[in-house]
Amino acid sequence: MTPAKAEVSYQVLSFDQLDGWADDDHDAALTVFQNTCRDMKDPDWGSLCAYATQATDGRAFFELLFRPVMIDDGNDAMFTGYFEPELDGSRVKTARYRYPVYAMPPEARKIRPWLTRRDILSTDVMTGRGLEIAWVDDPVELFFLQIQGSGRIRLPDGSFLRVGYSGANGHTYRSLGAELVRRKVYKPHQVSAQVIKNWVRRNPIQGRELLFHNPSYVFFRSVDQVPAHKGPLGAMNRSITTMRSVAVDPSYVRLGSPVWIEKDGKKPLRRLMIAQDTGSAIKGAQRADVFFGTGDKAGRAAGRLRDPGRMLVLMPIQRAFALLPEGAL
Repeated sequence: MTPAKAEVSYQVLSFDQLDGWADDDHDAALTVFQNTCRDMKDPDWGSLCAYATQATDGRAFFELLFRPVMIDDGNDAMFTGYFEPELDGSRVKTARYRYPVYAMPPEARKIRPWLTRRDILSTDVMTGRGLEIAWVDDPVELFFLQIQGSGRIRLPDGSFLRVGYSGANGHTYRSLGAELVRRKVYKPHQVSAQVIKNWVRRNPIQGRELLFHNPSYVFFRSVDQVPAHKGPLGAMNRSITTMRSVAVDPSYVRLGSPVWIEKDGKKPLRRLMIAQDTGSAIKGAQRADVFFGTGDKAGRAAGRLRDPGRMLVLMPIQRAFALLPEGAL
């Protein structure tokens, strides 16, 4: 156990201590919970999920079988947002669609780290190998697709191709925003994904070099089994749901658990969500990333979110009280 984990504390609350609990749509949360609870194999979760399949009253279900638990690791809560990018592309290379979305080469899984972003895109190492899943029309959007790790490509006939994370080249991610700040192009509070995209497009030669500043490169796989109207696959390999799925740190929060979000800031949010995803930047007991959906509008909303608050994990009753120190009840 690390020193940080040794400092974790648990507090079991009642539902009437949750701000806004009575006003939420608990049935909507129950539907999302049902989507992944069958994959939770622990005995207490298994019996609870079997009951969930028959439940018709979401609020009664959660209040009967769970208790809210406040997990505190000594760090302030922080809520951010993420989304599924949507790009324009084609299954074949054309004059417009000429930037490849690559599947992972076998050697990239064996050699760690493998080639850098510059090596992959500036040499012929990927040429003629049939690794192109699709071709898109914008290298900047492709770069940010790699940051998100999954996305949807709109094909010329109006259909969609969904791609998901397959692996990376093993190099450490380097922030473009931090580099622009280091170069004194922008101040820290000015940097956002949209600002970076605009700067790269205004400065195509320098912009290409800026993209190479990040040596990390993400490869994809086709995720055709997920219908276009459903959300992308989360860490539980199930579709996630707009504004009901959240990414958490699984070392503190069991994937599949319901979590009560009390996000403050300019647009407060009080909502029951399901912890169905993870993220490399999501570390800590009170750290969460809210899924905003697919496309540019979702991306803009997600990009603006960076707010405090608190998050409580709904645990099966016996599991919740077992966390308390002896004599606390």
